Amino acid sequence: MKRPESILVVVHTADRLCLMLERVQPQGFWQSVTGSLRWGEAPAQAAARELREETGLDAAGLVDAHEERRFRIAPEWRHRYADDVNENREHWFYLELPEVCDITLNSLEHRRHEWLELEAAIERASSWTNREALEKLRSA
Repeated sequence: MKRPESILVVVHTADRLCLMLERVQPQGFWQSVTGSLRWGEAPAQAAARELREETGLDAAGLVDAHEERRFRIAPEWRHRYADDVNENREHWFYLELPEVCDITLNSLEHRRHEWLELEAAIERASSWTNREALEKLRSA
C-alpha cells in the first residue's frame, strides 16, 4: 500500500517564473513537482528524488518551507492506500534557480512543461494546495 504522505516542490526563478508540469493523466492537470514518500524516506529525500525524476534538476538549494497541508485522497486513487486511509499529508519545498533552464520530463508522468509568471502559474495550478504554495511566493 502507498504511504499517504507526499511532497510538493515549487521550482521558480528569482523573478518569479514558475515551472509547471502537465500530467499525462488526467490530461489538463497542471502542477509543480509532486510525489509520494516511500516507506522509510524523509520528506527532503523524497523532494530531491522527485525533482530529479520529474525534471532532471539537481536539488542543490532546495528549501524546506516547513509547511504542510492535509487533503482528502481522490476516489480514483483510494485503491492505492490502506482501507482506513482517507487523507494525504503534503510537505512543501521551494527551489529557486538563477534562470529558466532546460527540463527533462519523465514522459510516463508528464506530457509537457511551461515556465509561467507567478500569477499565471497560480491560475494554472489544478490543486488548491499547489495554488497556496505558489501564492506564498508573493510574500517571500
